[in-house]
Amino acid sequence: MSTMIRTLAAVLIAGALPYAAEMRVAQPEALRAVTKKVQPDYNPMAKQMRVQGEVEVEARISESGDVTDVKVLNGNASLTSAVVKAVKEWKFQPFQENGKPAPAVAALRFSFKL
Repeated sequence: MSTMIRTLAAVLIAGALPYAAEMRVAQPEALRAVTKKVQPDYNPMAKQMRVQGEVEVEARISESGDVTDVKVLNGNASLTSAVVKAVKEWKFQPFQENGKPAPAVAALRFSFKL
């Protein structure tokens, strides 16, 4: 087999292998694993305008327990930025899959009420 064919075969095989899948974590489990929790500030303008409601985000958590990304799933735009900012500062005990640290995705919900 030529070097070019072997290289092409290796690339095709590597592309077919799945990446490490992120485990999904429910909010109660995620909250039990939090080691550093920053509460989101109630946006003063939103508070003055009496904006209330829930914000739902999805936090991507690394194998070491750091939040690497926060995606807004639902919520009023005047409340979501404070949630994203706060959750990016959270730390978690590493989640485990098959006895090894694994990346995770956690759905988190925040409620803003006056």
